[in-house]
Amino acid sequence: MTTQRAVPFLHGDREVLEVLLDRRSTGSVPGERADEHRVALVIGGGGMRGAYVAGMLRDLERLGLRPGFDEVYGASSGSYSAAAFLTGDAEECAACFSEDLCTQVFIDMRRLGTRRPVVALNHLVDVLSTDKPMDWAALGSTPATLHVVATDAADLQPHTLTGMASVEDWRRALRASATIPLLAGPPVEYGGRRWVDGSVGEPLAMARALRGGATHVLALLCRGTDDLHPDADAGLSLWARTLDRLVPGLGTLAQGSRRYGSDLRLVTDAAHPDRGPGHLAAIGPSRSVGVGALCVERGPITEAVEVGGASVVAAFESVAEHGVA
Repeated sequence: MTTQRAVPFLHGDREVLEVLLDRRSTGSVPGERADEHRVALVIGGGGMRGAYVAGMLRDLERLGLRPGFDEVYGASSGSYSAAAFLTGDAEECAACFSEDLCTQVFIDMRRLGTRRPVVALNHLVDVLSTDKPMDWAALGSTPATLHVVATDAADLQPHTLTGMASVEDWRRALRASATIPLLAGPPVEYGGRRWVDGSVGEPLAMARALRGGATHVLALLCRGTDDLHPDADAGLSLWARTLDRLVPGLGTLAQGSRRYGSDLRLVTDAAHPDRGPGHLAAIGPSRSVGVGALCVERGPITEAVEVGGASVVAAFESVAEHGVA
């Protein structure tokens, strides 16, 4: 009897990873599948914690697993990483965290209370357009579909943005998904509505992916198990609810450790009412390196990218060693 190696940062149903490995071995690509599965990749935000996820996406690309996905959902900073992954630019996106974003040009708390945003999303767009250019023109025609999740500022309900027909539309949509209330400027107008960070309404769009027809969902987490709140049912704290009343959505974002724990329950609880017959798995960083959402320290950010990448490699190696091609 073969003993499967335990990987504590791989949660849920390993069949999701098995399907991806099988698709790689057969050369399966979107639109030409030999199986009836629909595999979705879900990427959340987390500000500079997204360095973990950027490393994961880089190594998914290095492992040749990108063609195995049929659609990708991205929210907040995860929407930019998702876009770069689908255009084949995951390597450059991961590198930009330490090489281009660890600077006060991008994040500077001294700008709080001024007319300049603490988080300069324009700098991120500039980096992905010049220094490490992403193939913006390819968005909308990638083999797998990109779904950008943003939150309606009017009622804080999450939606998937649609209708992006130009590079400028895509830039506006990604900015809408990542506009943190108070910290990254006012809500972004798109499609007749005003939008803020997708993580306010939906940190991880796993249930959305299942409702959309996905049979298998892989979520990438920017928080390890030690970074999650021990009580997933705790709800928002009093101070977070108060902050939400002052700046709609900011208190909700600040309670990410609680909300990620709740989302992870969808993965680990096969009887969860929002799950149905779908297969869900999540990969988190194998360890924390102390990176926060607004961290600009190059050392920890560089390490977070490597930890994320190593976590993905270890998770897939664990499944492959169990006999999957």
